[in-house]
Amino acid sequence: MPFPIYQVDAFSDHPFAGNPAGVCPLAKAAEPDWMQNVAREMNLSETAFIWPEADGYRLRWFTPAVEVDLCGHATLATAHILWETGRLPSCEEARFFTRSGLLKARRRGDLIELNFPAKPEESANPLPGLSEALGTSFQYVCKNKFDFLVEVGSVEVVRDLKPDFSKLRQIEARGVIVTSRAHAGPYDFVSRFFAPRVGVNEDPVTGSAHCFLGPYWAQRLGKSEFLAYQASARGGEVRVRLQGDRVFLGGKALTILQGMIL
Repeated sequence: MPFPIYQVDAFSDHPFAGNPAGVCPLAKAAEPDWMQNVAREMNLSETAFIWPEADGYRLRWFTPAVEVDLCGHATLATAHILWETGRLPSCEEARFFTRSGLLKARRRGDLIELNFPAKPEESANPLPGLSEALGTSFQYVCKNKFDFLVEVGSVEVVRDLKPDFSKLRQIEARGVIVTSRAHAGPYDFVSRFFAPRVGVNEDPVTGSAHCFLGPYWAQRLGKSEFLAYQASARGGEVRVRLQGDRVFLGGKALTILQGMIL
């Protein structure tokens, strides 16, 4: 039988920006191999699959290469589709059961706001070859459960990076976040995210990376709310606010394509 599928630009209010995610609503659980094949066919950084469970939805995310434990932009895209298609009333909170526990999404003004776990830093020694792989020196490096975070000296360094992805693929982590404080303009900090090890050389806008970036910059800037910009070629804005051990990620979304898997 055919299955509906959507492509949504997340963390953007206009088409062809932000991070495109696939969203595939299902009536019941599907085989992991089938979901992985669909994600490979979509060839987006992540494709989300959902089906009803208890008082919410089971949610799983796949890159073209692997299943991942946490994904922000595809969760935002999924909530957007639930409300836009009438599967869930727009006044109701979306509840997702995932590998990272219960995640929630709600409307907050003109934004969709995700309720995610904070993933603060742990100490880390500079990795051999990391500077060479990124093509730049850095001021600080740390890690969390998923990723390494590298702070560099300026927004220009972040924007101008041309990493060697074959070398980055050797880093034993989901990905590498490169970030800098923004000293001018509306943003508090900028970042880019590279994850060739899981099949995504550069992710356009990475919600889950901001579960790390939010606590990181809160310690350094002495505040708990931020406007962040991920400086990929597509680019996207993420509103970040911290509350205890949770990170709230706000953004917009726009449906670009809808179709059927035959």
